[in-house]
Amino acid sequence: MSHNNDLFDLRLSEAFKPTLELVKQFIVDEIIPLENEFHDTHNPDDIWRFSDRQNEILEGLKAKAKALGLWNFFLPDWNGGEGTTNLDYAYLAQEMGRSFLAPEVFNCSAPDTGNMEVLAKYGTPAQQKQWLEPLMEGTIRSAFAMTEPDVACSDATNIATTAALDGDEWVINGEKHFISGAGDARCKVLIVMLNTNPVAPRKERQSQSY
Repeated sequence: MSHNNDLFDLRLSEAFKPTLELVKQFIVDEIIPLENEFHDTHNPDDIWRFSDRQNEILEGLKAKAKALGLWNFFLPDWNGGEGTTNLDYAYLAQEMGRSFLAPEVFNCSAPDTGNMEVLAKYGTPAQQKQWLEPLMEGTIRSAFAMTEPDVACSDATNIATTAALDGDEWVINGEKHFISGAGDARCKVLIVMLNTNPVAPRKERQSQSY
């Protein structure tokens, strides 16, 4: 059986090869040598808050990466984003996955990545100014609340937590757990998956709030 490779080409693009090499070298030269110290200087009194030395290491690495333009690779077609394709980003993610610190050093750490994409596509200008811009600058962190204790939330149509409009306010009723990023002391915005229209078709009931 013959295959047309042009229709299913999973090779790294030629244009991104130099950038990937820079990322790989940065991880080896700058990040890996500091990882043990980062873990050894943790804050013994608060697991969710970095020690002064941890912050110094992390922010120093982020500043170096940003200065080299190794920043925000995941968000294409947005002012300040690198515009990397999903395929090229897969190669980048493979390298970042070798290091605990690397995803955040390059500002490509979940759940911020997904939350920034939501804000870029659906956020109002005011929401983008308040939340997206500082997320893209790496000055705050975010969280994403989807998982619930009583339903299988890998399928978002199972979301049971409701939100109902009461006058000018939305009243949320339900329970979430395993909320990625919520414990981080730098977390300033949390995006929540909700059921806002229980009588709609199953795949049209869900909304997100922050």
